[in-house]
Amino acid sequence: MKRICVFCGSSAGKDTNYVVSATLLGGRLAEKGITLVYGGAAIGIMGAVADAVLKKGGQVIGVIPKFLSRKEIRHQNLTELITVDSMHQRKQKMAELAEGFIALPGGFGTLEEVCEILTWTQLGLIQFPVGILNTKGYYDQLLQLFDHMVSEGFLKPENRNMILDSTDCHDLLDQMIDYQPIAVPKWLDIDKT
Repeated sequence: MKRICVFCGSSAGKDTNYVVSATLLGGRLAEKGITLVYGGAAIGIMGAVADAVLKKGGQVIGVIPKFLSRKEIRHQNLTELITVDSMHQRKQKMAELAEGFIALPGGFGTLEEVCEILTWTQLGLIQFPVGILNTKGYYDQLLQLFDHMVSEGFLKPENRNMILDSTDCHDLLDQMIDYQPIAVPKWLDIDKT
């Protein structure tokens, strides 16, 4: 695995553990020679993970839409910064560049990004690992919701099991490196409709 896309907040959150966890992940990516692909900002958890990779001599590719590319938001010291026209193009470009995806704590944007990638994985459009770094149990309720989707018949257990999660970045990266995609037949036969 050469590149991992990290979805995360442009805020640092209320607890310093979120920044600490992002910094540990960034350092670990650099140590493993994995390039970080992310949203291109210098602020919040986004900035923390990018700075940690760069501090350890790693490579960072940022992808930022023009309307967010103000000097005080975009990271000035990345290996590469790609500017796109829209949020949709940003997600598409990050997905094209990555061989795996990790969600750190964040808001609506982070949630939307990781859920779209999970959908693409479920549909077989991509076959890369998707992980959640569950710092301080931030994603406990989301993971419970995924379990509820299974129990209510809206999500297959095999699809639920595609979501890797851990509270430890070392463990999560090991899970991602060992990940083997599983082909899950769709419950819908599109050719017959």
